Amino acid sequence: MIDDGTGLLTIGELARATGLTVRTIRYWSDEGVLTPVTRSAGGYRLYDAECAARLELIRTLRELGLGLDDVRKVLAGETTVAAVAAAHVVALDAQIKSLRVTRAVLSTVARRGSTAEEMTLMNKLARLSAAERKRIMEEFVDELFHGLDTVDPDIEDRMRSIASDLPDDPTPEQVDAWVELAEMVQDPEFRAQMRRAMEFNASDQDRMAVRGRSTWLPMRLVQLGGEAREQGIAPESPEAEAILREVLGDGGDPAVVLERMLSASNERLARYRELLATAKGGGPAAAHREEFAWVVAALRARVAG
Repeated sequence: MIDDGTGLLTIGELARATGLTVRTIRYWSDEGVLTPVTRSAGGYRLYDAECAARLELIRTLRELGLGLDDVRKVLAGETTVAAVAAAHVVALDAQIKSLRVTRAVLSTVARRGSTAEEMTLMNKLARLSAAERKRIMEEFVDELFHGLDTVDPDIEDRMRSIASDLPDDPTPEQVDAWVELAEMVQDPEFRAQMRRAMEFNASDQDRMAVRGRSTWLPMRLVQLGGEAREQGIAPESPEAEAILREVLGDGGDPAVVLERMLSASNERLARYRELLATAKGGGPAAAHREEFAWVVAALRARVAG
């Protein structure tokens, strides 16, 4: 405090009193958020107790991330602390979401041992907006069903209800699943494979009479295949033939069913279902690979026989 009876502080004294640096106080003064009360005869800035209190408020607002423009408006009474805080909460939420995606991408890159090119693609796909992710999936599904009016409605409804957005706090596994899923549905070979499966479904027009029949049949076969595996029944055995006859009936053609099963259930389609479940946060869906393999082997044994 200068010894003139005014109780005013030099910038150095104010710095010592508040624990801030002289450089910081000078900068905030130059920016107009902390105006000195007056200057000494030698031209030095002088501050009073009110300036010290104002300085504490400035420091608090800055530590909370407010820019000097917002600080200046609060101090001038042009806005309230509450209004500025609310705006910053929105901005921080967006920043936190972005940081979470960045963290998830980096975790995936580290786990995969990705190259720089793969990391760039992964980051680009992960940062797509919800609308862009939705567009990618909708275009994929539209192509699958274009011109196919006799596809089982259950199949089409399920495909069109796909949730393609990442959650606000994605795990590395969800980001990894979404990136692989986005790559897969944009792959012409996979799209053609899925289209063939839908064409097979549409060609069985009698299924339109029983909604969900095309979903029920393979699921029932896979269920029975799982039970047969647990019982140690070999796919080529008479017991396996009896299991197939239970579902297909005496008039069912194993060759036709085998063709349909192979078109609608294979390794890439199983992986597609797993990725969807993981990206949506439900955990990896059961692919039933072993059960499916048993059913295919049993059908092939019947066709070959």
